[in-house]
Amino acid sequence: MDGTLRTARLCLVPADVDELRAKYDGPAGAPDGVSPKWIEKLRAAQGSDPWEFGYTVVHVALQRAIGGVSFKGAPDTDGLVEIAYGIDEPFQGHGYATEAAAALVDFAFADPRVRVVCAHTRREAVASPRVLEKCGFTHVGEVVDPEDGLVWRFEKRRPA
Repeated sequence: MDGTLRTARLCLVPADVDELRAKYDGPAGAPDGVSPKWIEKLRAAQGSDPWEFGYTVVHVALQRAIGGVSFKGAPDTDGLVEIAYGIDEPFQGHGYATEAAAALVDFAFADPRVRVVCAHTRREAVASPRVLEKCGFTHVGEVVDPEDGLVWRFEKRRPA
């Protein structure tokens, strides 16, 4: 198996570390919002790792990349993983983020180490909380993220 996750309209293809290096570790440096710790992991990577480098979201009918989804690392000792997602602007508003995020959550819960999947979103975001609610997440409060500042925290617990 190649590690690709499939949904009704999308394929989530494991990110290619060489392509990520070219995109985020080039002469221009990493864009704002990309963690320096993540860049260091990317530099040291020997191959694709869904927990560290995520997936490229490919629209099946169009055969085109339309965004990306990822974890912010492997499950921690408490069984927690955090997800992140983004769909390119021309493709927003069609449910692709919800579909891709749901596939990522399913992947996480297929691993017995994972007890809770969380996500952080900025308070002023409109679409992102709706994506999480559609995926069965619950808003649990506000937290200070070391990279993003004050954010809303959403969680989804492993089904019984």
